[in-house]
Amino acid sequence: MGYENHTSSSDFILLGLFSSSQTSLIFLSFIVIIFIITITENTMMIILIHRESRLHTPMYFLLSHLSFMDILHTSNIVPKMITDFLSGSKTISFAACGVQIFLSLTLLGGECLLLAAMSYDRYAAICHPLRYPMLMNDYVSVLMAGGAWFVGIINSIVHTAYTLHFPFCGSRAIDHFFCEVPAMLVLSCEDTTHYEQAAYASGIIFLFIPSSLICESYVQILITVLQMKSKEARKKSFSTCFFHMIVVIMYYGPFIFTYMRPKKYHIPGQDKLLAIFYTILTPSFNPIIYSIRNKDVLDAMKNMLRSNFLHKML
Repeated sequence: MGYENHTSSSDFILLGLFSSSQTSLIFLSFIVIIFIITITENTMMIILIHRESRLHTPMYFLLSHLSFMDILHTSNIVPKMITDFLSGSKTISFAACGVQIFLSLTLLGGECLLLAAMSYDRYAAICHPLRYPMLMNDYVSVLMAGGAWFVGIINSIVHTAYTLHFPFCGSRAIDHFFCEVPAMLVLSCEDTTHYEQAAYASGIIFLFIPSSLICESYVQILITVLQMKSKEARKKSFSTCFFHMIVVIMYYGPFIFTYMRPKKYHIPGQDKLLAIFYTILTPSFNPIIYSIRNKDVLDAMKNMLRSNFLHKML
């Protein structure tokens, strides 16, 4: 109630992930470190992909968009969380909350589709190497990336507008560290059942269908890998598929569990813990899993560092 007395009627209150304690400061420091690593890794990947001609392929083009989405997503959430903790101010305006919802849904939805596109690229490259130039080319990759952004934005506009139109006539304290739709629906004093049903249908399109396509792609890849005669090739492909699936599970699992449950089954502490996976942790893992473990990327990185060093020496 203390916060509500010092905010305008349209402001919300983000209760945050931590309370003001020494333990919370340790966790916050950990998140700050992850945030810096995430921004650095993904920015480096975008620069590397842009500069190195050997990385001008459909896979790395899609990866550059994934890195950009991850930068925007973490920047949309983490700086506000850090500022609120350090300043002690937990308020967020109605407009700022709307922006958070819009960006979050755009990037989450777009990334779901983009990950599916990237898995299709790997399927085409490994299972149909001779047809790969036809199945995946510059036109197809641009269409996939553009489609992920466009569909993500359209979906986000609908859900943001619908969520914010609900009346919030009780407490305006959001038990979360950012404005997320499930956490806000709890505050509505209007029946949201019909909207939850529509959101469930949207979840099928953005979560179940892409994750099913990803699983199917990697099943086909593993079948192809098992038929390879080279033991080294099998080992490398198994390793790649394993780490890719770990990231997919870390991203889609908590996301599905959060957005596909009815409002009455949501537990604030549980939702906040799950959100950490798809908003903070996964964006820091993506560059490592999808690129830095790749020989071409490592060679390109060495060449770039070497050329920069020689340039400074001269």
